[in-house]
Amino acid sequence: MRAVIGVALAVAELCGLSLVASITGGLTALLALFTVTDSTVRAQRVTTALLPAAGFPVLALATSLHGVPPARDAVFVAVVFAGVYARRWGVRGHALGIFAFMNFFVTQFLHARPGQLPELYAAVALALLSAAAVRFVLWPIERTVPPAAAPPAPPGTGLARPTTRQAFQATAACAVALGIGQVLSQDRWYWAVGTAWWIFVNTASRGETLVRGFRRVLGTVIGIGAGLLIAIPLHGAPAPTAVLVALCVFGIFYTAAVSYSWMMLAVTVMAGLLYGLLGVLDPGLLVLRLEQTTVGAVCAGLAVVLVLPVTTHATNDMWIQRALRCVRTCTAQAAARLAGSPVADPAPHAAELELFLGRVRLSLAPLVHPLSPYRGRKARARRVLALLDECAVEVRGLVSVAADPDASHDARLAAACWRVEAAVEALLTPEAPGGVQRGAQAQHRPATAAARVAAEPALAHLHGLERLLAQLDGPLRSASRSPLVGA
Repeated sequence: MRAVIGVALAVAELCGLSLVASITGGLTALLALFTVTDSTVRAQRVTTALLPAAGFPVLALATSLHGVPPARDAVFVAVVFAGVYARRWGVRGHALGIFAFMNFFVTQFLHARPGQLPELYAAVALALLSAAAVRFVLWPIERTVPPAAAPPAPPGTGLARPTTRQAFQATAACAVALGIGQVLSQDRWYWAVGTAWWIFVNTASRGETLVRGFRRVLGTVIGIGAGLLIAIPLHGAPAPTAVLVALCVFGIFYTAAVSYSWMMLAVTVMAGLLYGLLGVLDPGLLVLRLEQTTVGAVCAGLAVVLVLPVTTHATNDMWIQRALRCVRTCTAQAAARLAGSPVADPAPHAAELELFLGRVRLSLAPLVHPLSPYRGRKARARRVLALLDECAVEVRGLVSVAADPDASHDARLAAACWRVEAAVEALLTPEAPGGVQRGAQAQHRPATAAARVAAEPALAHLHGLERLLAQLDGPLRSASRSPLVGA
């Protein structure tokens, strides 16, 4: 709802400008509300304020080079590389990179000319002010995740850094998509580039990228069918088109975290409605959109397989290990808090665990996809996800107990905490089969422990973690011998 209000407010402010400027402003407001994902309102303000620094130079280049295709294409590919490379600086770099790319894309979509640049600058500035007013004044939302919970970027330097590899992959994919797209259409080639670009957003391995490409094509196919039934009969009528565009904006934000295919359906219908406003919509254009989308998806798929590939198994392993280390750290912090330490605080680490588990789910998505042919690996992946989710429940319970000022510490907590840490360490050591079970039994548990667990919530959660970590040994050891998703 906040996105709908922000876009509607931006378009209302721009009614005195041209249709091209109004559409640019509306898309700018949507992007500002969609891409800025910093964990605090203060950080969101900074990122929003920096958006013009990324967008205005790109707008100037894109419009001034409109009549010089070779230079325009070269600059577009350079913007792709810079936009993806900026992800190494976290969510802020990610947002600025997307905003820069989309400013170039929108000028191609609207065929903006150099003479329209002042009007476009005004539209972008007003749209950002509208989005900021809704986000920071009318309807501010502070995330519940502490700032310290933002997961660090994957390690490495140079080509060992996944974001650098992905920058080269996206650049190669977009360059090839641009060339093939222009063979299909000299006017609408940019859809192939846009498809290749967006498939790389929020992915970290070739498996994720391939699944995202499939979902984008699927969403586009369904969206084109909906466009034939909805957008074409309207013939660009302003009032119903505005209402449907608002519904599409709502759908984009509402489904983004649930289903990429549904989000692409909403995006495709909205694009059809905007083409209707511009007076160029017909069935042939929607068919061309599908062709360009398919080209972009194929180019992205080939790029992640052939250009500096980041293996899905390596990505899975990295995020699972980070989640397990977070469990260990949170356990140690909770035990220290229960022991009376005034500085120990497990809450940020528990929030960080939620973020890591989100990345684990995303990285395992290719394997648990309904069309995945690897039944054994799919079952192991689902088992790993289920056990890690249960670990998160136990961690949250432990943090809740540790936050109670009346909770007391006894010697059994230190022993149980040590066993949890040993179990995590064993899981992180592939050369020690069966290490989890030995680590969990390395220190003898008092005979009365089982009877006293019910009276000690902290111990109950620690013993639950021991049990879950021991159960994780099977699927993770199997995955180390036969990767969950493949090399």
